[in-house]
Amino acid sequence: METPATVPNVLRFGVFEVDLQASELRKSGIKLKLQDQPMQVLVALLEKPGVVIGREELREKLWDADTFVDFEHSLGTAVNKIREALGDSAENPRFIETLPRRGYRFIAPVTSVSAATSDQPPIALPAHCPPVLSPRLRRRFALSTAAVIAIAALAWGIGHRNVGAGSALPPIRSIAVLPFLNLSNDPQQEFFVDGMTDELITDLAKISDLRVISRTSVMPYKPTRKSLGEIARELNVDAVVEGTVLRSGNRVRVTAQLIRVPLERHLWADSYQRDLADILSLQGEVARRIASEVRVQLTPAEQAGLTTAFRANPEAYEAYVKGRFYSRQLTSDGFDNAVLNFTRAFELEPRYAQAFADLAETYCWMAALGLAPAHETLLKARQAAMKALEIDESLGQGHSSLAWVKYAFEWNFSEAEREFARSVQLAPNSSWAHLWYGMYLAQAHRLDGSITEMRKAQQLDPLSPIVNALAATQLLVGRRYDQALEQAGKVLETDPANGVARWLTIEVYERNNILSKAIDSQEDMSIFFGQSKQAAAQEFAPLRRAYANFGVKGYWQAKLKREESRARKSSVDPYVLAVLYARTGDASRAFAWLEKGYQSRSQNLTFWLRTEPGFDSYRSDSRYTDLVRRIGFPQQSP
Repeated sequence: METPATVPNVLRFGVFEVDLQASELRKSGIKLKLQDQPMQVLVALLEKPGVVIGREELREKLWDADTFVDFEHSLGTAVNKIREALGDSAENPRFIETLPRRGYRFIAPVTSVSAATSDQPPIALPAHCPPVLSPRLRRRFALSTAAVIAIAALAWGIGHRNVGAGSALPPIRSIAVLPFLNLSNDPQQEFFVDGMTDELITDLAKISDLRVISRTSVMPYKPTRKSLGEIARELNVDAVVEGTVLRSGNRVRVTAQLIRVPLERHLWADSYQRDLADILSLQGEVARRIASEVRVQLTPAEQAGLTTAFRANPEAYEAYVKGRFYSRQLTSDGFDNAVLNFTRAFELEPRYAQAFADLAETYCWMAALGLAPAHETLLKARQAAMKALEIDESLGQGHSSLAWVKYAFEWNFSEAEREFARSVQLAPNSSWAHLWYGMYLAQAHRLDGSITEMRKAQQLDPLSPIVNALAATQLLVGRRYDQALEQAGKVLETDPANGVARWLTIEVYERNNILSKAIDSQEDMSIFFGQSKQAAAQEFAPLRRAYANFGVKGYWQAKLKREESRARKSSVDPYVLAVLYARTGDASRAFAWLEKGYQSRSQNLTFWLRTEPGFDSYRSDSRYTDLVRRIGFPQQSP
């Protein structure tokens, strides 16, 4: 029994705390409104966590004898008000369990803290910061705020470090970090909070024993009302991490909690306050703690990767997370803004290796998606990747970008493969590293390896439209056209604006000579992206007439005429014209344009030359075999 000298000032559970002296309930430093009588009931339960407190005991302690007639109603009302403040429920309790005809029990672990010995004072909040969270945030907290490791009834008397994931349960092998919540009451801080989520995912992704869902697949749950169980089933994970971020100036308070699903059993929760300059080391600390709680074994390299002494200039860090925010949009404007912010980050912090790595990856995507001249852009990607690896050789992202440059631009395939392998070794949970490696293997006709890598990418990023669309490229290469069409259709159901999936659909129809549907798909795409129906119909009318009057050859001749017209007005990849000449049977011009593609180092030569059906009749032609030799392709698997 505690003596008066050791009576705590504060009782903490998860992100909540009760200040006994001030009689206040706070959530992540924010004061919540709770009337006197419900507060007394809450304190009575908190004083004996894990113990059933009978109704009669509560009546004797908190109600006068003359209130007996109204006692049941008053007690029920008080408990309901507590649950409302905590975001709890009687049906699925996280904090207060009702035992019919007996009483109540507080089922989350409680920590006693003396205010005098408290770590640091709470972050000072602006006067306009609201004390009550929105309904969406209240619901999220209802799912996420029970504290430390396990249900108190099971953990009572046992040190929380010994409870962990529990030996009776299967090990946790997969995890999703849900979007952290912004408690700053400042919409401009959303990019910063999203950056925190992104960075924690990046850190956890370095752990080879843990499958970590990529950012693209967790961000759609930011506004969701789905339960943790639903989310876990959709992402196929064993556990989730939830958290909040509260920023005031250059001080940041972060809370995080680890929850096992579908049991929704809370394994760990903690709260941290840091200067913004220490945010990178904080993220590594949280990642190490999560790894410890799910009991995965970190390799020495992984341990070192999560223990960083790098202190980022706060302005540089802000520029960096803005760059990450923009780069994930996968649009031309987004990439341009990302380049500006990553450049700003390393101008302020010249040793910011991760900013160089992200810049390199951004340039690679710009080139791969045809949003910038490949030659110029991949040279910049190489420079940024080399700088990132010069500072920190362990950055898998840097190796992945360098691999893409060596493959798509330098045509140094042996070194490209070594860099791809190194990237997935260092960043085993990077969906993009597996995706790019899978695309490389597909073009090398190593389809089994490509399928393996693509499946890993999809497991890590199951809801990403771009990952699911590009994962179908190996089906196109393997001429599994029905499967490729099905995959493209699934992507377009959830992301009608996905240009890769639309291109795949057109490509499948063309390769199968289902050309009326190919024309329909091209016209539909033009309308979807803003052209009027009348203008689109007029544009594709010559293609329809040529196909109707002259069949397959007429279609390809009309399409060639369209591209030749475009080439007179703007730059066109020589490879595109080479394919169309090959399709119309003009071998001389086809090889002339292939040679131009070789001189300009067209990416499409490495992507498609050896798998494009239009060149099937020319595979034994000496001009074709000489081109393959000069490009330096590795020997193709049978």
